[in-house]
Amino acid sequence: MALIQKFCPECGEALTERELEGEGIVPYCPKCRQFRFPMYNVAVSMIVINEQTGQILLIRQYGKPSFILVAGYVNRGEAAEHAVVREIREETGMTARRIRFNRTRFFEPSNTLMCNFTAFVKDDSEMHPNREIDSFQWFSPEDARKNIRQGSLAADFLNAYLDEAGQN
Repeated sequence: MALIQKFCPECGEALTERELEGEGIVPYCPKCRQFRFPMYNVAVSMIVINEQTGQILLIRQYGKPSFILVAGYVNRGEAAEHAVVREIREETGMTARRIRFNRTRFFEPSNTLMCNFTAFVKDDSEMHPNREIDSFQWFSPEDARKNIRQGSLAADFLNAYLDEAGQN
């Protein structure tokens, strides 16, 4: 097992691997004499639904040609639900009227636990995307499924949501 976290966040000492009963091999700081459980990022990803039309918002970011879901990192000390509302407001200008938790999945490339939610907005009248969004489009559920970046975590979240909702 390769250590993801190589140094103690408290003292900076190099971590070693040590057996912890009931937990298996866990990073350990010999200087602090403490086990240091692996740390990772936490982010939220949202299936944004227009309550008026039933359409789903997909966005393009960072010069990439494919569509994804609105997403962002959870700030230290912030509840994931608050991050959902904040990120939608920051990136789109819209207000999430209600949210519902869907599922989580660990995303290895960025060492991030992704927490997926469905967020409902009244309509698109508040839509004012910030500089993080290159472009956006509202899609019917079936067209959202066809247009989201295939093979992505965003597609996995969207397809699972649509499958559970019984939408194509």
